[in-house]
Parts: sequence; C-alpha cells; structure tokens
Amino acid sequence: MSGRAALRQRLRPGYVWRRSIHNLLPKLAALAVAALVWLVATADRRANIEVGYDVPLEVRDTTGGASRRAVSGLPATVRVTLSGQRSRMQGLSASTVEASVDTTGAQDGSFTLPVSVLAPDATRTLRVLPARVQGFVDSQTSRALAVTLSAAAPPPGSLPRYTLTPGTVTLSGPSRLVRTVSRVISQPLDLGPGQGASSSLVALNAQGQPVTGLLIRPASVTVRRTDLGTLPVKAVPVLLPPAPASLSVQSSVTPTTLRLVGPPAALAGINSVTATLAYRAGTSQVTPTFRLPAGVQALDSVVVSLKVTARPKP
Repeated sequence: MSGRAALRQRLRPGYVWRRSIHNLLPKLAALAVAALVWLVATADRRANIEVGYDVPLEVRDTTGGASRRAVSGLPATVRVTLSGQRSRMQGLSASTVEASVDTTGAQDGSFTLPVSVLAPDATRTLRVLPARVQGFVDSQTSRALAVTLSAAAPPPGSLPRYTLTPGTVTLSGPSRLVRTVSRVISQPLDLGPGQGASSSLVALNAQGQPVTGLLIRPASVTVRRTDLGTLPVKAVPVLLPPAPASLSVQSSVTPTTLRLVGPPAALAGINSVTATLAYRAGTSQVTPTFRLPAGVQALDSVVVSLKVTARPKP
C-alpha cells in the first residue's frame, strides 16, 4: 500500500473513531492522574492569602467655593487587609493600594466619614481599620507675622545685636489653628561677631506651646550678628537708699546687679549704683531710676519689691 493510500485510510472517520476509543479507560485514567498532579503541584500558588498594608490616607474634597478648605485631625495611615492568590499578592505593596476619605459637601467642623479603598485587580478588600475616621474641616487662611528673635544668652561684657532676614513670614493652614498663634520665633543660634546662619522657625500659642499643622513660608530666616564683639560693659550691685528710722523695710531686688555700658574711664569709677525711690507704708513693686554719669547707660530693668511698715513709737 502506497503512502498516499495509507494516509487516506487514517483520515477516514471510522478509523479515527476506532483509534480514539482504543484503550479509552487507560487514557482517561492517565488524564485524571495528570490533572490531579497539576492541582496538587499548583495548590500553593492558587491558594488565597491575606496581607495587611499600612496605606497613607488621602483626602478628596471637590466642594469648591470662594475659600479653600483644610482638613486636619485624620490618621496618617489606615490598615488595609487584602486577599488574593499568592502569586498576585507577592508583587504588591502599600503604594499600590489607595485609601481615601471624601469630605466633599461636609460642613465646617468635625466629621465622621467612611474610608474608601481602591484595591489592585485580582484582589479583594477584607478589612479596613479604622473603617470610619474622625476629622475636622476648616477654611484655609493665611496670616503674616513678624519673627521674634530667640538668641543664646550673651557672655558677660558683651552686647550682641542681630538682624533677621526676612523679618516677616506667612502662616497658612486651618483658620482655627492660625488664630491660636501669638508669635513666631527663630531657633536660638550661638553666633560670633559678624557671623550669620539660617534658623528654622516655630509657631507658638499664647501659652508658649508649639502649634503644629501649619505651613510657614519661608520656613527659615537668616540671623546675622552685626556687632563687632566685646563692648565696655560692667555689672555692678544695686543698692537701696537707707530707710527712715521710723520705718521697717523688707525688700528684694531683681536682678541684684545692673549692667552698665559707657566709656571705660567712666565705668572704672562705678562700683555700685543706688536706686532712686521713696519709701511708703504698704506693699509695692517699683521700677527705680539711677543717677549715672554722663555717657553711661543701664542695660537692664530693675524691679524692687517693698514691704514697708511703721515702727512702733517707744
């Protein structure tokens, strides 16, 4: 039989059918075993696993209007647990998951809203903790404030002078936070004569506590010391004038020494200064004056606390 005749015979439906059902049961058994082996071998890859991610919480607000709105008080992240096949989950990270809260239409003030999660394809969101978050919606505002210099304590015998550039900064953030700021100070720097450096800024409330959650522009200022160094400064003790014999006086002086600046020759002749004040019965606090030589000035303000009583007559 020629090769062409043999090919025609193999292509006949009857021949194909007979060959198909020949040893059918062993063939089916082999196919079942192969399928079972494949299922067992790939079971680990096909099994669903759970993985948790700390996802940054985003805020979406399309309310619009004349003023911008600020949202505060929200947690920085939420815990999102996803489920999916191991092969799929191995390629994921927190950056591939989106978590957001939509404050569109929320009234100014506090709110409690659900967290929405956009999970990657072929995964399922199982849990979100917390599922609802609390925050505060407020209008965004800006305010200009002068910068207050904060400097290290000067060494004795010096009178440092500084400049700030710029002298005014702008605070931006929720209006309820901006309103609490009483001043903006620079961080203390230890500068020598003629030196300058950049100093970061801190917003403080009336109690002197830092106010966070605000944007300060610029975030730092340049502090420059403009004096040339040591000046003729001398610290001398503060004395009180003698009280009349008919009065009993209890007193305290703050500070107990007074810094004076002036010509070296004039300072050399001053060993103490006497406050100018009058004694009157009762309790009082006074800021005395001092009689100083020409060209000499006081650098400090002195406060004297007095408790004056009349002595009993003999």
